[in-house]
Amino acid sequence: MNETVDQHPPRTEDSGSSVAEAAVPAAQVTDKTSYGGWKNPWLFIALIALGLAGWQWVETRMRLADTQQELARRLSESDTVAKESRALSRQAQEQFSVLQGKFGELEGKIAESQSQQAALETLYQEVARSRDEWALAEVEQSVTLAAQQLQLAGNVQGAVLALQTAEARLAGSGRPQFVGLRKVLGRDLDRLRALPQLDLTGTSAHLESLIAAVDTFPLAVAAHPPVEADEKTKAAAEMPAASISTQAFWRQLAFEFWSELRSLVRIQRFDRDEPILLAPGQEFFLRENLKLRLLNSRLALLAHEERIYRNELKQAQLWIARYFDPADKSVQAALAALKQLSSTEINSELPSLNESLSAVKNIKLGKERQ
Repeated sequence: MNETVDQHPPRTEDSGSSVAEAAVPAAQVTDKTSYGGWKNPWLFIALIALGLAGWQWVETRMRLADTQQELARRLSESDTVAKESRALSRQAQEQFSVLQGKFGELEGKIAESQSQQAALETLYQEVARSRDEWALAEVEQSVTLAAQQLQLAGNVQGAVLALQTAEARLAGSGRPQFVGLRKVLGRDLDRLRALPQLDLTGTSAHLESLIAAVDTFPLAVAAHPPVEADEKTKAAAEMPAASISTQAFWRQLAFEFWSELRSLVRIQRFDRDEPILLAPGQEFFLRENLKLRLLNSRLALLAHEERIYRNELKQAQLWIARYFDPADKSVQAALAALKQLSSTEINSELPSLNESLSAVKNIKLGKERQ
């Protein structure tokens, strides 16, 4: 091999030119190769794929961060809900314990009510066995009350209501042994209904209104006769001042002076033998005594004392006609009312209920003997 090299030594000029010639095409080849590489589409696809992969990685990281935050929030909420659930569970347990206690109390009350119901059933059976005795006792009480209303207060309406109650009680029992007693009660009811009806409430209210009106009655000595105005005075008053002459002016002045002088003295005629003159203190006692008269008549009405009732009304009528002004409308109305009240019958003969009481007692004796 060394011989070959020594025999063919290289020439410097030729080799330099050859190297130069070989270097120029290599550079051109390199430039052409790199320029052609940028035009390669796979390089762009690779770059785009790399960018998409990077963007996908970033988006995945962001979503993962959001997911972690949402998971942390939901875990926090689940912890809160779990705490609330535990609190509600404890509260439900407490309420359940309270309800159990109440349920126990209700069971005790139900047991007590059942025992009471059993006792009531027993009592009802006992009452049912003796309902006839109860009915008779109620009827006797009603008839006794009706008799008391008639004897003590003269209250016919109260007696009628009491007997109607007794009759309704017997009709509700439906017992055939009470038919005779119902007939007796029916006869007493017919007698009471046939009595004249007295309006105690209306008559008492009328007397009360008269008592209240006594203070408004004018006395006879305080009545003034009506004063009629003179026609000439009216005509002169209606005339205008400019049309009155001097003579007419003095004549009018003299007439007015005479009218004022005449008004200082009043002459009054009384249509009775002597005028009833009363001092202010006597007037007060007159009105109070008149009120007492009317009040006594009202008490006599409630007590069915006809004699006292009529005497008090008559005395009150005389006082009003003597001491008060008969021309006043309120006085006239009071006199007419007193006259009407005096004609009212307040004391009629009331029947006794001895027959009904005897029938009830006979039925009770028959029950006791059985």
